[in-house]
Amino acid sequence: MKRRTAVRAKAAPAEIGPIVSSAHLAAGSLPALSELEFGLILLGHAFYRWMVRCAAAAGIPELSGLDVLVLHTVNHRGRAKQLADICLVLNVEDTHLVTYAIKKLEGHGLVSSGRRGKEKTIAITPKGETLCRQYTEIREALLVKPVRGTGVDERKLSELAGAMRALSGHYDQAARSAASL
Repeated sequence: MKRRTAVRAKAAPAEIGPIVSSAHLAAGSLPALSELEFGLILLGHAFYRWMVRCAAAAGIPELSGLDVLVLHTVNHRGRAKQLADICLVLNVEDTHLVTYAIKKLEGHGLVSSGRRGKEKTIAITPKGETLCRQYTEIREALLVKPVRGTGVDERKLSELAGAMRALSGHYDQAARSAASL
């Protein structure tokens, strides 16, 4: 019995079309937006996985991605933060998610609660600062160094970050509009 090997013709990249998770969405008038959304899905999940694993390597394996984000936000600039400010900075609408993260971080001794007038504040503890420092060292070694090794242009990364922040406003406005339908 003779075995035949089928030879597949390689499709040229232009024939493949945009790389998306939902072709029906990419069939609209701006397929590049669907490509971006698929990239955000992949990047978002990879980023959250990275934060959790990096925090575990730094010594606290029980944190979620949001917990890590809240910890770094509280540590930012060394000033106590209010819940509303943390939610605003992280663009988290559901304050109970951040409240739960804060309670979890308090349980680990990474942040502490206080008061500024009538407002509750959240501040980093020395243990939290140490964890953030260890996280930073691991990040530099395992993420920053390899990314730098690719020769990535820092200005382009900054431009991309600015475009992403601007697009977040469009998504927020579209969400408000959709909620009013």
